[in-house]
Amino acid sequence: MSRTVALIQARMSSSRFPGKVLQPLGGMPSILYMVERVRRARLPHLVAVVTSTEASDDPLAASLQEAGVPVWRGELDDVLARFAGAAQNFEADEIVRLTGDCPLIDPDVIDAVIALRRERGVDYAGNTDPATFPDGLDVECFTRAALDRATASARRSPEREHVTLWLRDPLSGCTRANLQAIADFSALRLTVDYPDDLQVVRALLPLLPVDGRFDLFDILRALSANPALADPHRHARNEGLALSLAREEQP
Repeated sequence: MSRTVALIQARMSSSRFPGKVLQPLGGMPSILYMVERVRRARLPHLVAVVTSTEASDDPLAASLQEAGVPVWRGELDDVLARFAGAAQNFEADEIVRLTGDCPLIDPDVIDAVIALRRERGVDYAGNTDPATFPDGLDVECFTRAALDRATASARRSPEREHVTLWLRDPLSGCTRANLQAIADFSALRLTVDYPDDLQVVRALLPLLPVDGRFDLFDILRALSANPALADPHRHARNEGLALSLAREEQP
């Protein structure tokens, strides 16, 4: 039977908000809040966190291990190799990639992306190309074989830093599918990349079902009733990738 592993990418040395993954949220560190959300998805067999071997990530690894969350540690800058090592360690045949700045991730969206990849029989499926879901509900799913091809073939620095960049390049030859939302919600920002993002998420939580069993539609209803939390101009989407590509173009 195929084994599906959800890997949450996280580190303490974020340039825009250092230590954000250990900031308190819902009575626990933000990363643990997200792990609990991901564990509500039905299709992954295991949820683990991939972080780096840098000393700065020791507190993150310790917090996760204390909570019983599986952790894999690898190179800081070669995140692609880090994912390949985690996939091998956790014996994954199918990988779900998530980032640790998405504590409000919707388990139903995770399952839908996995199901789409399986139904289409593609190497890669996601919900960001084009993006119609809010920023912060990003999900990617790909096969172990595709990940291994990317690890062996990707050469550019941005391709090593951003795990699926090579997979999503038409020249890679990977087959792909994209999950679209019922409407375009891509202007909504639910990710935590800056301190003010965290303030918004913290303000949003009390407006959602108290048992934590909320989904995208609960979030949309809360934002509709509290439009000040839905400012689409707070920050640009995918700033990290844009900066990485800009560095590559510098002489």
